[in-house]
Amino acid sequence: MSQQKRALITGVTGQDGAYLAQLLLDKGYEVFGLVRRSSTAENALIRLKWLGIAADVNLIDGNLTDLSSLIRTISDIKPDEVYNLAAQSFVKTSWDQPILTAQVTGVGALNVLEAIRIAKPDVRFYQASTSEMFGKIQQPEQNELTPFYPRSPYAVAKLYAHWMTTNYRESFGMYACSGILFNHESPLRGIEFVTRKVTDAVARIKLGQQNELRLGNIDAKRDWGHARDYVKAMWLMLQQDEAEEFVIATGRTTTVRDMCHIAFEHVGLKADDHIVIDEKFFRPAEVEILLGDPAKAKEKLGWEAETSLEDMICEMVDADLERASYGH
Repeated sequence: MSQQKRALITGVTGQDGAYLAQLLLDKGYEVFGLVRRSSTAENALIRLKWLGIAADVNLIDGNLTDLSSLIRTISDIKPDEVYNLAAQSFVKTSWDQPILTAQVTGVGALNVLEAIRIAKPDVRFYQASTSEMFGKIQQPEQNELTPFYPRSPYAVAKLYAHWMTTNYRESFGMYACSGILFNHESPLRGIEFVTRKVTDAVARIKLGQQNELRLGNIDAKRDWGHARDYVKAMWLMLQQDEAEEFVIATGRTTTVRDMCHIAFEHVGLKADDHIVIDEKFFRPAEVEILLGDPAKAKEKLGWEAETSLEDMICEMVDADLERASYGH
């Protein structure tokens, strides 16, 4: 009988971490999650509880900025796979806290790589890269060979982590790869992200709890998929013979405006009656359009997005209607 695989997930209490933990548990893994100690710790497990897996994940105190805690964690649990999903991941905040973003999102990934190199170099490592690294796009469709042009401190920090992952693979022979994931959402998405901000507002407007939805640039285009689909790609990347980068996307781009229309129409309302454009929500440097080319992932991983944007947005609105009706 083969030994049970062990996986360590940083950022396990986030959207992707929760869905990935669920996937790995379903596959028979023993799952460990690195959790940053904070004053709001009681709220940290809300996503794991939503999926009904909070009791099944082994939580470990640690921090990406503390190399010693990472070395101890790797040494103690001896994981087969490490998924680095933790980051300061809200783009707007990265302009207000650029140094923190660099330390956590950029150097934090390097700390994980270094801990693995020191404590268990045969670990298979996944780095959560992002389509934001493409920024001011250099090609109409972005693939693994498209040049990067980051447009936020967050994207710059992610690009550092991305290239460090490649460097450790090439320098030390480690199995280290990055998934360049385009926007992926779900009912577990944080309220600060635009899709969830929209679906939460739609639910509250439908229930008479608020009247308007204030947004910034609603003509920005994004390639949106479902996080539940995208974590499958993360796992598949670590099951290959050789580590390499993959773009994970739907291959379809949609404006924020059209996404809003889908959400409002789901509850029988008109978006134009409730959306207010507010300049304070515009970014200092905007990424106008992102459109991923997932051909390599389909060919080599056998992966493709399964959930349509329409189905995903409706699922999110329904979840927010449930939350709002219970006063959450």
